[in-house]
Amino acid sequence: MQDWLTMSMGDLGRGIAAGEIDPVELTQTYLTAIKAHPMQSRIYARLTEERALTEAQAASDRAKAGLRRGLLDGVPISWKDLFDTAGTTTEAGTALLKGRVPTTDALVLQNATQAGLVCLGKTHMSELAFSGLGLNPVTETSPCVNDHEAVSGGSSSGAATSVAFNLAPCGIGSDTGGSVRIPSAWNDLVGLKTTSERLPLNGVVPLCAKFDTIGPLCRTVEDAALMLAALEGRDPIDLADASLKNRRFAILDTLAFDDIRDAPRDAFQSAVGRLSAAGASIEHIEAPEVVDAMSKTAVLFTSEAYGTWKDTIEAAPEKMFGEILARFRAGAEFAAPDYVAAWHALDTARATWAARVARYDAVLVPTSPIMPPNIERLLSDHDYYVTENLLALRNTRIGNVLGLSTITLPTGVPSCGISFMGAPFAEEKLLRIAAAAETALS
Repeated sequence: MQDWLTMSMGDLGRGIAAGEIDPVELTQTYLTAIKAHPMQSRIYARLTEERALTEAQAASDRAKAGLRRGLLDGVPISWKDLFDTAGTTTEAGTALLKGRVPTTDALVLQNATQAGLVCLGKTHMSELAFSGLGLNPVTETSPCVNDHEAVSGGSSSGAATSVAFNLAPCGIGSDTGGSVRIPSAWNDLVGLKTTSERLPLNGVVPLCAKFDTIGPLCRTVEDAALMLAALEGRDPIDLADASLKNRRFAILDTLAFDDIRDAPRDAFQSAVGRLSAAGASIEHIEAPEVVDAMSKTAVLFTSEAYGTWKDTIEAAPEKMFGEILARFRAGAEFAAPDYVAAWHALDTARATWAARVARYDAVLVPTSPIMPPNIERLLSDHDYYVTENLLALRNTRIGNVLGLSTITLPTGVPSCGISFMGAPFAEEKLLRIAAAAETALS
């Protein structure tokens, strides 16, 4: 039974289909492991035990009757604490929303439930999802699986660690500037950032709705493909026979390697070598429009975030972690014409980028240019916090501002990921590329 805790979602689903795994026993195994784990309170904000066991029993009954709804029917997963769960507190990692209990599930949770997935509970996160570090002194700071004195990455910090510490086979997170990919990379997971508007945000606590996306943090590319299908309420794509032969990749030299630390740089170079050996053609490109696009992030992200939360924040600013409060309030520095002009400039940059990379299957960057920072130093050194937070999100934000689909894979070096940036709404192609790359990298 203990092997169940380390299995992929796909393998668990196949075990259920073969009659070798009972969904109730599987769910109980996870709940028992969670409650016994010394990191439980730093990973899960709360469990939904009664719901989980009820859903698992229904999945078990369907399996015995030959009426399974799909491969993932009966597989338990965790949910970041900004996805509404009916009757269960959803606080988005902030005291500003303490005691908030929604009456309906988020739409993606409804879809997942309809597919037979079991809701284990809600995981900790950065406050209102506005940090790539995962540091949250207001609630809890989840530890990196490779260094318990370091942050796990954010804002989907608990989502990643629920999987990395074998307390869920998959965590569902959100990504506005890197919040799925950073914790995935730092905890050696696969993390899929979907294109903005691909998955519905109904019932998801917002940060910047124009950039907010939803995605899985999991163990394999197959699991990412299976979860994307479940969240959308459709059948998964076929990943069979995926190959890197005749694939063309570009390495983005602009910005992505500025101030990069040795470990992620070396891990990226090693990974690129393995992709090339597997048949991929790889070139280097410069893209000045990336600099233009990234220069607009301050006005675009902070203006929308503060505009969304201003009244709630200013009613009780003392409840917030000071670093996060300052990030939100930075949005007050921009005027409406600045915001509109920034969007016009970003649309131009996106068009230029699309033309530049049209002949490539994906663009490669190190997922993060830094390693997971130390928790205590982040709390005591403001300059260190600001520097590390901006650097952590630098490469991932490229995908967000350009509106791309992106996936990060482990390189084999602890806490170092490689990202594949694809075209908007091209997740199916990206997942097939990632499946082949996963084989090459392993």
